Amino acid sequence: MDAITVALAALAGGLVVVGIVLFVLWRRARRAALRNEFDRTTADRERLDLELTLAEQTSRLRIVRELHELVVHSVSVLISHADGARYAASQDPAVAARSAAVIADTARATLADLRRVMALAREGEAAAGPQPRLSTLRDLFKVMRDAGLEVEFRETGEPIRLKQGAELAIYRILQEALENALAHGGEGTHVLVSFTWSDTLEIVVADDGARAAARREGLDPDEVARDRVSSQEDDLAALTQTPTGRGMTEMRERAELYGGMLNTIVTPGVGFTVTAIFPAVRAHNGIEGVKLGTE
Repeated sequence: MDAITVALAALAGGLVVVGIVLFVLWRRARRAALRNEFDRTTADRERLDLELTLAEQTSRLRIVRELHELVVHSVSVLISHADGARYAASQDPAVAARSAAVIADTARATLADLRRVMALAREGEAAAGPQPRLSTLRDLFKVMRDAGLEVEFRETGEPIRLKQGAELAIYRILQEALENALAHGGEGTHVLVSFTWSDTLEIVVADDGARAAARREGLDPDEVARDRVSSQEDDLAALTQTPTGRGMTEMRERAELYGGMLNTIVTPGVGFTVTAIFPAVRAHNGIEGVKLGTE
């Protein structure tokens, strides 16, 4: 019996040692996995930023090319009218005067186009980087779709042309919300982006990240939601607790800078929703009515 007891004690001790070793190895593997996940998320965000910058620069270069073609055509018109005015000066001074007026008008238009080219060039060289506009949202959506999101865009009401600072704030809020949906929801996450225009602008970015995670695991999202058990405290926390973090703080500060309010909410079993409301946007930040190129 003593021998058996000793053997059992030794076996138990060995199992404890093995358990401790396995636990230590698991903790190390877990930390390594977390570090790899963090590095991957950081790399993905940097890649998205680079792709967005490339899309914005491509759009800027396209505009510069179009303006360059207009300038070349305008210079050709200037030369033609200058030759005609030189010929007409000795024959019909009235014709020469009209040609000179056309030359002056064309020169002013050409100068305006050249200034636009220089402005775009200065924007591209600015230390702050390119400043996107709401008219380039289609480029943002394309980049996010290529990254794995399923982006759906809806717009109601008459769009308002906004001051550039307000446009940039709204664009960055939307960009951050989409990047968060990709980071937390992963590939296959469906995101509904809606703009509702009136005197107030309401922007909603709602994703189904939790459902997307279930789909990737081969589960039925509806069954997962039904099986999920939550207490009243959990539901109250989801409705009242404000998610924090650098991205959330930046979105909230950008909204407040232009008189807006930002709200975030987690829908258990579904995903995450970001809502930004800009009251009296037409009066405070608007310029004039214009359609956005977001289709």
